[in-house]
Amino acid sequence: MTFVYRLLVLVILALVIRCMFRERDFWKQATAALVVVPLVLRLLMIK
Repeated sequence: MTFVYRLLVLVILALVIRCMFRERDFWKQATAALVVVPLVLRLLMIK
């Protein structure tokens, strides 16, 4: 079950990072960067 959870978080993280680099608007990039931080922590299983 942990493997599936980590895989799901990794997919979402990859999509957010891709969106962050494709976006032109600075504020949308900053919002995506703020979303990336908790996803990385969840991927590493850090609370």
